[in-house]
Amino acid sequence: MSEQTLPEAINNFVNYTNTADSENFVKTFTTDAILNDWGTEYKGHEGIASWNQTDNIGKKSQFEVVNAKKESDNTWIVNLKVTGNGFNGVSPFKMIVKDNLLQSVQILPD
Repeated sequence: MSEQTLPEAINNFVNYTNTADSENFVKTFTTDAILNDWGTEYKGHEGIASWNQTDNIGKKSQFEVVNAKKESDNTWIVNLKVTGNGFNGVSPFKMIVKDNLLQSVQILPD
């Protein structure tokens, strides 16, 4: 699937991770967003910035979109191949977009 067919917020999630741009990565989320990493929730910009440092850009993660499926007008399941100094493998991410920002990201078990 071409990244051009995904919402800009999802492309930004991937691209800002890959370029290690923590400031813009956090700005990709709504102020009240929730990121759920296999049951652990990180809320708002402060929580997501914390997760980003401990589990994402802080671990030198790189994302590659394997495929994506639109579930509804604003909900996508995006399978990302993750590499870096943390988790490595393919994992599904359920992403909800609101006003061109990410309102919710849930990393699902395989």
